[in-house]
Amino acid sequence: MAQFIAICRRAYGRFAPSDFTPALLDAEAERARELYAEGTFRAVWGHSSPAGAVALIEAESADAASAALDTLPLKARDMLDVEVLALGPYRGFGPRG
Repeated sequence: MAQFIAICRRAYGRFAPSDFTPALLDAEAERARELYAEGTFRAVWGHSSPAGAVALIEAESADAASAALDTLPLKARDMLDVEVLALGPYRGFGPRG
């Protein structure tokens, strides 16, 4: 199992703020809760640069992490720009030579 960070931003360049309806955002939040309950999302934080979220994901691969993100309603409608970053150990905490 590997860990990934997904940086998600609403695609305001392609969609108006009014396109992000309360019903659609509720569906997005519900799917995020499901992914959390499944153990795929380990943590999620909101941000406003522009509006979106950052998720810590556990998955077998970057492809599997991306596939999970594709199930989000906003991502499925191309209303979300997503960057997935693979995480690894921080070298500063390792043995010093």
